[in-house]
Amino acid sequence: MTDLITDPTIPAPRTAVLDDAHIGDIRGALGTIKLDDHGERRGLSAKFKTLLAIVGPGLIVMVGDNDAGAFATYGQAGQNYGTSLLWTLLLLVPVLYVNQEMVLRLGAVTGVGHARLILERFGKFWGAFSVIDLFLLNALTLVTEFIGITLATGYLGLPKVASVILAAAIIIASAFTGSFRRFERVAIALCAGSLLLVPVYFLVHPKSSQMAHDFVVPVIPGGSGELATVMLLIIGIVGTTVAPWQLFFQQSYVIDKRITPRFMKYEKADLWLGIAVVVIGAAAMMGIAAATFAGTGHFGDFTDAGGLATGIEAHAGKLAGVLFAIALLDASIIGAFAVSLSTAYAIGDVLGMKHSLHRGIKGAKGFYAVYAGLVAAAAAIVLIPGSPLGLLTEGVQTLAGVLLPSASVFLLLLCNDKQVLGPWVNGPKTNAFTAAVVGVLVTLSVILTASVLFPDITAGAILDIMAACGVAGVLAAGYAFTRLRTGTKEDPIDRTGRDSWRMPPLETLARPVMATGRKIGMGALRTYLLVAMVLVVIKLVRVALGQ
Repeated sequence: MTDLITDPTIPAPRTAVLDDAHIGDIRGALGTIKLDDHGERRGLSAKFKTLLAIVGPGLIVMVGDNDAGAFATYGQAGQNYGTSLLWTLLLLVPVLYVNQEMVLRLGAVTGVGHARLILERFGKFWGAFSVIDLFLLNALTLVTEFIGITLATGYLGLPKVASVILAAAIIIASAFTGSFRRFERVAIALCAGSLLLVPVYFLVHPKSSQMAHDFVVPVIPGGSGELATVMLLIIGIVGTTVAPWQLFFQQSYVIDKRITPRFMKYEKADLWLGIAVVVIGAAAMMGIAAATFAGTGHFGDFTDAGGLATGIEAHAGKLAGVLFAIALLDASIIGAFAVSLSTAYAIGDVLGMKHSLHRGIKGAKGFYAVYAGLVAAAAAIVLIPGSPLGLLTEGVQTLAGVLLPSASVFLLLLCNDKQVLGPWVNGPKTNAFTAAVVGVLVTLSVILTASVLFPDITAGAILDIMAACGVAGVLAAGYAFTRLRTGTKEDPIDRTGRDSWRMPPLETLARPVMATGRKIGMGALRTYLLVAMVLVVIKLVRVALGQ
């Protein structure tokens, strides 16, 4: 990238950036960094201005994660079990950071979206699978965002059809300006709107001491008799907080914002800001729901986010209920922004279409058509009388849980590909932690799939699944450790000059050689995903048909 070259007589190295709109000044919502700005920003004020210009990708992806589905999941946890599951949020903080730090690194260093990297490094099957999987899952997720919009506007007394159409128009129009900066300003304004949960929290006034205790002391409420139900809710919290679309969105958004490796520390600060906002918001939702329904006949009887707003009004007054409904509406819209954009970026990346918010409609017709088509289709489905909206919501949570391990596996493999990341590849600690996370996600995915296929699954069966996956994980870890000790010791990673290192064009990279163990693992993953997805879809169709 030319922004990394200090001598104008030296030609810029060729990079893999696919869209020339991804090269140029960083024009963020809160500031600008010129392409030819090579000066080291030393003063605190200068560094703060740089941070303001960079802020966006991490904040938006995290706040977008607290969407309509999150309101339902965290609300259900609070209404049914109080604040006893708050500890899950603390455990998810390092998972969120490690996952999203890896994708922002991939975006800044490669200039190529997540789906395209999978296609080029792992072949057409996995490339097509990742895009089709993302497209279908995001389409269903968009429907849940519009369900959230109808619940919020229904509580506020607004007409359903007009509200859905207006929301869809706003979501589409905000991206159709041909200006990245204008879109990001709208998105960050919506992020600020998520802070409406703060006054709701103080109006409802949960017990802060109890929340602090439950945040750090793990408890499984209900005992062994409710283990199956609680485990499914925990899986829902994981799937809501760590979603596949986040990986695709942040990597492409970092690229579209033109962030390069020399701004990595600022982007990491942006990510931590987003994580803080999402965890505080999730904890507030659990606390609000717990305090609202504690000691009432509706405790343990969650219905939907609209029921939460009604309960909040009865407990803390009309103002609290209205603010909560507006926060739900805000969350649904920003979730729709992020999910639609992640899909349009991925499809544009793989199909070679122009795909940038810096371009007008004429300059990226396919990109904007995918974005608008997804939003319009989701809005139309919600307005169809008799649509199985509850089943669609269940389907989104289930498929996201099933598919999340595969997304994490590819992320880990890409971040260990030296041709892709060069001096930015993972270190051993990151690899060990991410491998452990993948093991946990696979276990949760298997439990979720089993629970969908066998609704009456027992606590004993869940414990058996966890034990079997644990044994398999220990054996896999032992095998990997043995290989490291007996194999040829690799040269240490040379990190020098990494701030100016960018991935060369994809066509110049040699295809990775798949070791036997990796081939077996990828084959097992492919088989599991195909079988699990088919079985889950069949189950959902049977439920829809009343069988």
